[in-house]
Amino acid sequence: MNKRQLIKNFLAVSALGLGLAATAIAQTATPIKFQLDWRFEGPAALFLHPAAKGYFKQAGLDVTIDAGNGSGGAVTRVASGAYDMGFADLAALMEFHANNPDSPNKPVAVMMVYNNTPASVMALKKSGITKPSDLNGKKLGAPVFDAGRRAFPIFAKANNITGVNWTAMDPTLRETMLMRGDIDAITGFTFTSLLNLEARGTKAADVVILPYADNGVKLYGNVIIASPKLIKENPAAIKAFLAAFTKGAKEVLANPAVAVESVKARDGIIDSALETRRLKLAIDTVINSPDARAEGFGAVNSGRLSLMASQVSDAFNTKSRVNPDAVWTAALLPPAAELNILRK
Repeated sequence: MNKRQLIKNFLAVSALGLGLAATAIAQTATPIKFQLDWRFEGPAALFLHPAAKGYFKQAGLDVTIDAGNGSGGAVTRVASGAYDMGFADLAALMEFHANNPDSPNKPVAVMMVYNNTPASVMALKKSGITKPSDLNGKKLGAPVFDAGRRAFPIFAKANNITGVNWTAMDPTLRETMLMRGDIDAITGFTFTSLLNLEARGTKAADVVILPYADNGVKLYGNVIIASPKLIKENPAAIKAFLAAFTKGAKEVLANPAVAVESVKARDGIIDSALETRRLKLAIDTVINSPDARAEGFGAVNSGRLSLMASQVSDAFNTKSRVNPDAVWTAALLPPAAELNILRK
């Protein structure tokens, strides 16, 4: 056998070895089905960026990320076992717990991401609405499952608002109906509805925004949730997921425009500039907020969590009272040093 043949044989054996190693790694990777709360928009970069960078794979996970159609759906799909983990509004998770007290599969929040609820009331300046008390007797609109609409009784109680009449509609019609004057104001996530209004031709300067967080309502927003089955059987997988997510989130916060390209890769029709603005707005208002910096990324304040549990129990008229200790655990979070990703 000549030298050239020996080299060819060596390379072939090496390639075979690498292939077998790759196959072994793929076979040992833990599959995680992850359900987003909404469509592939700017904030989805928080999950799609670490996936695109290979951080989940490096952590020994095979993560599949699917778009969603609301927090309620994300909670129920994780509860059903169709998904292992998800991203959902904490109030929706609390409601599920309290309305299904005997369910053995109630998902648990394992990391705080939106330290403040993104919900707000939005109106056009020409309506004359400038402050919460101006909403008395007005006609508000939102989809029935909208987080802001569900939590509006808490906002109303904090601001002494009465006599509001609600109109329900499909999410795609919310901003259009406001612009047409069919309703006086809407509830929704600020970074969703404000940019949707702009996309329909309304100037941001002509929109009045009344954020819940700035008007007496300190509700938490979206959290990463996990199935009780996964928590019990493979807590190491959740820890690995949260560590990889945090690594990616740090990069998303540092360079939103680059991170949005991972969203573009999943949905080629998105407007990258628009979704970058949406992501930046989410970062500034609910992720890197003063409350988040005070409590620490990923964590919660126990007193604030207990207050929210009580408020949700009352506002949502749940079958049983929300137990804050049952909906949240900090046991799987990365070390504090890794969670230190927020900048002033």
